[in-house]
Amino acid sequence: MFGLAAVWAERSSRRTLNSLHSQLGAAGLIAAVATAPGLAAVVDQHSAAVRDILAAGVEGSTAVAGVVLLAGYARGLLDHAREAGWRLAVPHGPETGPMDWLTFRLLAVCSLASSMDDPGYRKGFELELR
Repeated sequence: MFGLAAVWAERSSRRTLNSLHSQLGAAGLIAAVATAPGLAAVVDQHSAAVRDILAAGVEGSTAVAGVVLLAGYARGLLDHAREAGWRLAVPHGPETGPMDWLTFRLLAVCSLASSMDDPGYRKGFELELR
């Protein structure tokens, strides 16, 4: 039965990450790269921080798939942000104004999620988590 629960958790997590990517990631990642090369570097720094948090900062993470941890992290960020009154604003370029920390962090989650299916990435990330 544990196998079925793990499959369900992974599918649910992928739906969460796909939804975040369609709402924010697709346009936001393009805007970050198009606006200024430095913004892409900021997203990369946030990606490294998220990867470190999930690899070292989550107790029991060795038994959970990376996609499930990443989706849980994103849900936690969004729940906390909503409680604080934050609203998702998709950046479309310089005219949108500066991006806040949370937008960068969510873009990093989208970036990590999109690269998780790359076999080379999966080996490095999931080995750290297991």
